[in-house]
Amino acid sequence: MTNPEPAPPRRTILGLGSYRESERIGAILRKETVGGLVLIVAAAVAIIWANTPWGDSYFALRDLHLNVPIPGLDLDLSLGHWASDGLLAVFFFLVGLELKKEFVIGDLHDFSKAIVPVTAAFGGVLIPALIYVALNVSEGGSTLHGWAIPTATDIAFAVAVLAVIGSSLPSPLRIFLLTLAVVDDLIAIMIIAIVYTDTLDFVFLGLALIPLALFFVISHRYQKYFATRAWTAWVILLPLGIVTWVFVLQSGIHATVAGVLLGFSVPVLRHDRRQGTGVAERFEHRFRPLSSGFCVPVFAFFSAGVALGGVEGITKALSDPVVWGIVAGLVLGKPIGILGSTFLLTKTRHANLDPAVRWVDLLGVTLLAGIGFTVSLLVSELSFGLESPHYEHAKVAILTGSLLAAVLGAAWLIPRNRRYKKWELKAQRDDDADGIPDIYQQD
Repeated sequence: MTNPEPAPPRRTILGLGSYRESERIGAILRKETVGGLVLIVAAAVAIIWANTPWGDSYFALRDLHLNVPIPGLDLDLSLGHWASDGLLAVFFFLVGLELKKEFVIGDLHDFSKAIVPVTAAFGGVLIPALIYVALNVSEGGSTLHGWAIPTATDIAFAVAVLAVIGSSLPSPLRIFLLTLAVVDDLIAIMIIAIVYTDTLDFVFLGLALIPLALFFVISHRYQKYFATRAWTAWVILLPLGIVTWVFVLQSGIHATVAGVLLGFSVPVLRHDRRQGTGVAERFEHRFRPLSSGFCVPVFAFFSAGVALGGVEGITKALSDPVVWGIVAGLVLGKPIGILGSTFLLTKTRHANLDPAVRWVDLLGVTLLAGIGFTVSLLVSELSFGLESPHYEHAKVAILTGSLLAAVLGAAWLIPRNRRYKKWELKAQRDDDADGIPDIYQQD
């Protein structure tokens, strides 16, 4: 009688990862924390201003047009559109950079690690969209256009909340949230490019490929100069990036897509293939403060302002199924989609969570993923337009849903954070004094 073969060992997901990756993610989280706080302040100022007796001046400023007179080009945009089409392109440039780095040198390079945040991100997009459609399908018409609004996760806002209330949580949870948000934003930009492009000008689209190709070739061929001489990027690559952005804008595709394409064009590995800081990492250091400290807060300032209209306005908003679809999608759909898809992944791939991570902790992080502020505001504008009453109601819903997600996530994770104080001390121990915590060197 032959003995049955032993079952293969179960895989572990959401593990600790490498120390280098943890340090890199930690640096990003610290920068995004400051940006998230600035973002919250900018949005609060906009909401307060819009609901004061001087609220009309806020909307007049948002709708003030600024024209750049270039023959053959339509660059007459309001300040609000310059913020959403132009400044957010810088934000999505960093999204493209970060995602490419994750695929080349980060955890997404390893398929066994990449499948977790990627699957969770798709679950976190699908379920909120289905909830929104379920609550709006009976209305039909224009309300269904907003199905993609609750699918986004705001990196800066969510990370800022996590940094304040979850400083001692295991690093795999923080890395999971950041990676999930980056993949989530890529899905959002794909939705914007495919769903919200009504007309396409193939001439301008073809013209955009020329400076984009030059950007790619030059950044790769002469990357050692861009890595060591900061002025070369501003003088050579920035003009090519601006021209690409202009042609993409004129083609009918939302101009933020240009930011992602340019981010994907930057080389990640050094020209000599050695370990060290490459062009992508240097660009990230240079542009992240500009994005998180200026571009995203200015966009939030021009987009978050909504006149609530007192009790009557709030009552009218609450009667709109758009509001309930967005709030339910963010607060319920995000955690259900992310947690459910991760749970199914453990069953179908015969895997377990890393011992350092518990499902109860993961639930708290998925609640924070319901903070869909920045990209949700952008998608709501594309879904309904500035003149639609659904747009104003969508903004109320995004603000309400994001605030609820932040409060619920904080209430859930603060007690868990206290529990992990001892774990954090253990994770920082370096008994052999080699500069790398011992926990990263265990078999």
